Amino acid sequence: MPGENETDKKKLIDAIISRRRVLQGAGMLAAGAMLPLFSGMKVAFADAPVEQRFIFVILRGAMDGLGAIPPYGDRHYKEARNGLALPSSAYAPITDFFGAHKNLANFTQMFKSGEAAAVQAVSTPYRERSHFDAQNVLESGGDAPHLIKTGWLNRALALYGAPRDSGLGISIGQTIPLSMQGDVSVGTWAPSAQGLPEDTLLIALDKIYQHDPLLHGALVQAVDVHNIADDALGNGGKMRGNANLRNKQAMQKTVQAVGRILSDPKGPRIATIEVGGWDTHAQQGTENGALPNNLAALDAGFGEIKKAMGRLWGKTVVFAATEFGRTVAQNGTNGTDHGTASCAFLLGGAVRGGKVYTKWPGLDKTQLYQNRDLRPTTDIRQVAKAILTDHLGLPSRDIDARVFPDSSDARALEGIIRT
Repeated sequence: MPGENETDKKKLIDAIISRRRVLQGAGMLAAGAMLPLFSGMKVAFADAPVEQRFIFVILRGAMDGLGAIPPYGDRHYKEARNGLALPSSAYAPITDFFGAHKNLANFTQMFKSGEAAAVQAVSTPYRERSHFDAQNVLESGGDAPHLIKTGWLNRALALYGAPRDSGLGISIGQTIPLSMQGDVSVGTWAPSAQGLPEDTLLIALDKIYQHDPLLHGALVQAVDVHNIADDALGNGGKMRGNANLRNKQAMQKTVQAVGRILSDPKGPRIATIEVGGWDTHAQQGTENGALPNNLAALDAGFGEIKKAMGRLWGKTVVFAATEFGRTVAQNGTNGTDHGTASCAFLLGGAVRGGKVYTKWPGLDKTQLYQNRDLRPTTDIRQVAKAILTDHLGLPSRDIDARVFPDSSDARALEGIIRT
């Protein structure tokens, strides 16, 4: 009816004109400035198929898990690392065998309170050293590159049987990662120094879309999601200080927005975030350097997501994983080359934390994979399966058949989720 269209338009215009701030981020985590992107946000969760929240953090570039969660209790640790073993001043013991880098202070605190855990010697089934192929395996959920064209998390969303445009998932970033690509439409949001377009353009778009329920609804929902994030950032999200400080601030403010979006009762439940910069071929560092700086920024995000989720923290799992690890020994440029196994992080009130989950292979030369890498003993899909079944309530049979096909040998890791 004409009256209803006029009412919808007035609501949209009022919402736009009432805004007093624009969204200003320093870029998507470790990336540069991004344009605001929105799509497919169907904010209607009166009968949401799941109340739990899940955030999958993709650490692009291959993180050195031995530098993040050092096995200081391994008697071969110092010799094997050949100059990259952390001194005792650079890590905090979290078990009688493993430590956490000093720049992972938030993680360490949550570990000690039972809200965080690590998985060591973990890897996808991929055994080569191409970033592109390894990330494809990590996100597709296959056992080899390019066998599956969709993402494992999108296929998991499909198991809920919700409408394909239900808005259950959201991708944080300029593009949708493969892990979220597939038949189920997901929303997107990216921080930007520019914020939303000018009010006049949005008003014009509203007029153009007013007779198209799909496009008009998407526009209204995009503005809503943007404003939720805008409220979380506050003060225009301006970054000050040196580059390392700005990276931490960018991480914190982005995660604040993500937490606000996920904690909104009408918002999505499952999100992906991408964090780049882990390819430390040179000047990796122990107490200071590329890896410690990245860990500090990541840890700032860990601390902020707990604050942002508030009362929903008890229903939240954060899973941060990388495509492969790095060589055990230092290379000739004070860095590390592409390896195999790494570590993954688990955080959230729904995580059974305070433990490093691993079948530790050891750092003796005879135990290294191809005489150079940490040997993988846990499949990343085992961690993901446990989250999907024990946290998100999806049936294990469907996960084995549709989400991670041909993975029957990779059984869900037991005990990592509070049930």
